[in-house]
Amino acid sequence: MMEKKYGLWTTVAMVIGIVIGSGVFFKADNILMASGGNVKTALIAWLVGAVSMIFGALVFAECSNRFERSNGIVDYAEGIVSEKFAYLIGWFNAIIYYPALAAVLSWVAANYTAILFNQEGNFVWIMSAIYMLGIYTMNYLSPILSGKFQVASTVIKIVPLIIISVVGIFQGVNNGILVENFSNVTSVVDGGHGFAAAVLGTAFAYEGWIIATTINGEIKDSKKTLPKALIFGSLTIVVIYISYFLGIVGIIPSQTIIEQGDNAVNLVAGAVFGSLGASVLTSFIIVSCLATLNGLILGSSRSFYSLAIRGQGIKPEFFSKVDSKTDMPNNSAMASFGLICMYLVIWYMNFSGLFPGGMFIDISELPIALIYAFYMVIYVAFMIKMNDLSTVKRIVIPILALIGASVVVYGGLSKPSVKIDLGISAVVFLSGLLFYKKETN
Repeated sequence: MMEKKYGLWTTVAMVIGIVIGSGVFFKADNILMASGGNVKTALIAWLVGAVSMIFGALVFAECSNRFERSNGIVDYAEGIVSEKFAYLIGWFNAIIYYPALAAVLSWVAANYTAILFNQEGNFVWIMSAIYMLGIYTMNYLSPILSGKFQVASTVIKIVPLIIISVVGIFQGVNNGILVENFSNVTSVVDGGHGFAAAVLGTAFAYEGWIIATTINGEIKDSKKTLPKALIFGSLTIVVIYISYFLGIVGIIPSQTIIEQGDNAVNLVAGAVFGSLGASVLTSFIIVSCLATLNGLILGSSRSFYSLAIRGQGIKPEFFSKVDSKTDMPNNSAMASFGLICMYLVIWYMNFSGLFPGGMFIDISELPIALIYAFYMVIYVAFMIKMNDLSTVKRIVIPILALIGASVVVYGGLSKPSVKIDLGISAVVFLSGLLFYKKETN
């Protein structure tokens, strides 16, 4: 088994660092637009979107008090649903969820790097490979260094968010823009559909917190530390997101935010950080992306290992080995690296138009709807089996988590590419049955 090496702050940094990626910097205009220009509606949408994360974290925090082996969500599904269902979740995460998202994040970080240095062409793909290889190598050779990087980069990435929040709110109160934005509505929300779209946008912004549970077997005093990290991390993210949104609408009028779209964040950066504001913010976004990439690779590297120690998956005796020098499941890490490379090639083929009929396989979103459907199964099983808990913990909290998860699933089902997304996800999920062993040691 792997060494207990991660403390509370590394685990908290995993929760915060993976969730807060590049998306938060550019979500304000999308959510405000979906809310019909109504700042109050948009603010409520941010709060409703937080339900999925906060109450989901509360459910899994209770699970983490009872089940601890390796890879949190697999442990929890195994404990309250079934071994086969848990195995299939672990398989799905190992084959597509972690490596696909890691490939996309390496590209996102490279894309912002190209913007920062005004580069075009293959520069983005070269930097994608460099970022992916660099973060992977750090995780492979020194998991402790990887943990320290997660803490440091998380602190770095929230600095501009906090500055924009504080400056924007104070400035908005003093100059009246914040009050004006709350008082005036640029357009009317049509029948509530705008609000639903706004909630969906925030739900995707909150995605990723569960990945911190993949290292539960390496966390010191996991049954006490992990629940604290999940709850504290989730609440911190909500406060940061909402404060940042208030800061944005305190600096420029809501109508301008909608008109400028993604460029609105550059206007805000210029107002807060001066003439070099856009470059400063882009640098922070790159660090933000790399921190998320680090967390994804950290989780992905352990995915085959978490199956192997259960005697499941491909060649359990091979993937269950842990290097005595680095305390890393090197074989598992190498397999995940191979998959990340494969998905980066698929992402490249998308943008190069190499798929027939102009087909675009959006690996950035296709696994998310199904993973939230898995959460919903766990929440229902939690309500059925956790008989020793109070009504609030056993019924109320899981129901709220179910509501939040259903928003994300609805968003996935409403996408035009739903058939491709569900088709690929289902094939990956069910392919795990080929390697499932009914009797294990």
